Amino acid sequence: MNERQARHEIAAIAKSLFDRGLTHGSTGNISVKLSDGWLVTPTGSSMGRLEPEQISKLDREGNLISGDPPSKEAPLHLAIYQQRASSNAIVHLHSTCSVALSLLKGLDEEDLIPPLTAYYAMRVGKLPLVPYFAPGDKALAEAVKRFSGKHHAMLLAHHGPIVAGSSLSAAVDATEELEATAKLFLSVYHHQYRTLSADQLADLRDKFPIRA
Repeated sequence: MNERQARHEIAAIAKSLFDRGLTHGSTGNISVKLSDGWLVTPTGSSMGRLEPEQISKLDREGNLISGDPPSKEAPLHLAIYQQRASSNAIVHLHSTCSVALSLLKGLDEEDLIPPLTAYYAMRVGKLPLVPYFAPGDKALAEAVKRFSGKHHAMLLAHHGPIVAGSSLSAAVDATEELEATAKLFLSVYHHQYRTLSADQLADLRDKFPIRA
């Protein structure tokens, strides 16, 4: 898509996420690659009241070209793009159930959610926990960069999910699937539950490769 289309799509999706309670206040950010750089939502902005022309345009090194100043978490997006040439969009939210999941003790930090549903396995796959660093800390971007070589979806400890996709719709779908499955996992966490088998997972991954 061209820059104008991308700006309008980011604004529309941001409002949808905000209106459905998947982000709040001035939290969360979205980015989309362009042929001559990338777009990211601006710092201090509400995703529920975002005008397309406000959206920050950056060059490939992360320098501001036009629009408002970018989110302080733009370095997280740049770190992922540098590792994942196939990824063309990224969604980062502070969605409640995913953040709650990042606070639980005793989970496998290399893969936080077991394979509870086919669509989670198809759209998210493995979900590692990225250690806590303060928002905007350069060390957080470096940690995300290390994880993103192998994972398109990550959960930042005490912070929220960050998910890359081959398109903005793919990144949004995976982010929504992650939040829904985090809610499901929290509801069964203290109970006995079944997961998909290794054979079932292998079959899904063969038939439905993740678009990231």
